[in-house]
Amino acid sequence: MDTLYLTDLLGTGVFAVSGTLTALHKKKDLDILTLFIFAFVTAVGGGTLRDIIIQAYPVAWISDANYLLVIITGLLLAVACRRWWLGFLHRPLRVFDTLGIGIFTILGLEKALHVGVNPWAAVLLGIVSALFGGVIRDTLANETPLVFERQLYATPCLTGAVLYVMLLQAGLHATIGFLLSVAVITVFRLLAIRKGWSLPPIRG
Repeated sequence: MDTLYLTDLLGTGVFAVSGTLTALHKKKDLDILTLFIFAFVTAVGGGTLRDIIIQAYPVAWISDANYLLVIITGLLLAVACRRWWLGFLHRPLRVFDTLGIGIFTILGLEKALHVGVNPWAAVLLGIVSALFGGVIRDTLANETPLVFERQLYATPCLTGAVLYVMLLQAGLHATIGFLLSVAVITVFRLLAIRKGWSLPPIRG
């Protein structure tokens, strides 16, 4: 198995955990099928939209059952360990969500580059990959999607994606660029949460 594929599965699992924790946090007494829907749309919603845009068929989770197995594993892990996570991690939903957006931003960008998309359009597709599953998730939970709140959410993704393109153009090895860019997104987002950073509003 290549590194890109394994990373995609990892990101899928992380987002499945995030989706499940969101459902458990926002809604009470949900059955396992409903939890699966939250895990599923969070894990593959953004990537599916990206693949449709770039016409990368068949969509990964349709042709490869491992994606569904990873989603189910993430769901069960989140349910089994939810009390431990809530007691051990500060805002576990945000932690797993942040890891997910970091991985999927650069992974989605890289996939777009592989099919010949120009680098700056690939940056936008990386952001779509990372954020739109969460938009669907939050909409199902009857919550305002995080990307539409004032806190910095898309900005760390944009920063890391642009950094990745610049590192590639500078000749840095793709794996090192990937790790550095994911780290930048993750740290930037976690600091923004901790410090309450936000962009200034534009008044009408």
